Amino acid sequence: MTTLYVATTNPGKLRDFTVAAEAEGITIYPLPGLKDIPAPAEDEPDFEGNAQVKAVHYSRFLPGEIVLADDSGLEVDALRGEPGVRSARYADDAGFVTDTGTNTDERNNQYLLARLKGVSGEGRSARYRCVLVAVREGECLLTAEGTLEGEILIVPRGAGGFGYDPLFYLPELGQTMAEIDLATKHWLSHRGQALRALMAKMRNSQRSACTAVLQRTPSDNGPS
Repeated sequence: MTTLYVATTNPGKLRDFTVAAEAEGITIYPLPGLKDIPAPAEDEPDFEGNAQVKAVHYSRFLPGEIVLADDSGLEVDALRGEPGVRSARYADDAGFVTDTGTNTDERNNQYLLARLKGVSGEGRSARYRCVLVAVREGECLLTAEGTLEGEILIVPRGAGGFGYDPLFYLPELGQTMAEIDLATKHWLSHRGQALRALMAKMRNSQRSACTAVLQRTPSDNGPS
């Protein structure tokens, strides 16, 4: 059985990748000691650039093994692709203040709703996007992408999932990502799609070229 390591401490992401990997007959483990490894800066303008920077950086701490890293987020058409690569830090970047006691996900959701005030119909169309990169000892092996189309509701629904899931509505199911069962979510998930695409490329022995961002040294990126 193929074993891969994923560079994330996000339990939601790890769960998405693990479930998708099991369906592919692959074992995925979190990168050992990840919390003690200084993180690279995630300041590239797109998901692929950030995913490549992370994968190359973290692969150097596990010689001989294939390390995966992703960058993913939400793109809203009415906001010209925002929050995009800043999805996890959307409210904080804007200095958006809410009532005390709200967590990061709740602040991000509230800020997104504020940004979409007055927008209706097709303007609320959106997608989750994930770019996944596989690297061994600093060498980029493969990249793959997954997307999931939906709409942004005016109020959150559901208690499952994380991030923007309570607002991300799937018209064909009549539910948000926070309302659907885990099996359906993991199958539809942009991360699951990206992992399945990556595995298909691995099986076909395809390789993708690294972009210029991979020519940087770890010191060029600096700590986050």
